[in-house]
Amino acid sequence: MKKIFTLFFIFSLLVLTSCERSSSTWENVKTASRYLQKGMNSLWGKDSNSYWVQNEEDFKGPDDEDFIPLNERDLKGGFSSSDKNFAQPKESFGEGGVPGFDNFITPSHLASIFKKVHFLTDDHVLRDKEDLIIIQKIANYMKKNSNVYLNIEGHCDERASAAYNMALGTRRSNHLRVLLIKHGVDFNKIYTISYGREKPLVMGHTSQDWHLNRRGEFKIFEKQR
Repeated sequence: MKKIFTLFFIFSLLVLTSCERSSSTWENVKTASRYLQKGMNSLWGKDSNSYWVQNEEDFKGPDDEDFIPLNERDLKGGFSSSDKNFAQPKESFGEGGVPGFDNFITPSHLASIFKKVHFLTDDHVLRDKEDLIIIQKIANYMKKNSNVYLNIEGHCDERASAAYNMALGTRRSNHLRVLLIKHGVDFNKIYTISYGREKPLVMGHTSQDWHLNRRGEFKIFEKQR
């Protein structure tokens, strides 16, 4: 009975989605169709790999062949409630003693600390333990060096539209900023910018190339004491 109810719900979702008036209707219908087929397989006992998710580590995302970029409207909901609670710096670039944008550089002499971090497809939250350790090291350095200002860049891979990637890059850079503030870094010392897909680190079109381009980069300015 539970399987029949689930199938009915998925079919209803397909009907409602197909009636939606937007340029992304076809992509939404394809996505719903895939889940409808999975529901049919499950109903007839063909989905032998199904299991209950017990915790976050059990979750597995879609295969690469099922990838469909999210719509621009998927990012219009803004940031999470925790992100909204962190104010932006009081002064803009070049104001009140704050360095100008062009003064921020890649800290080659601190390359072991200010490393790039990377994101999963369509995700703005750090998942990898090594990336979280990098954030901790950056926070420790900035708390010990009050003369350092930080600019965080959010980057994306080439897939999906420019507008979507610009919004996603903004979420990525702001997420990194929130993590550093939670580690005790002065919010007035951290700035963010999104480049979307406009500044790829590598120019290839493979999964590895996309992984390298889905990144957060850090540039600093060390104010003379």
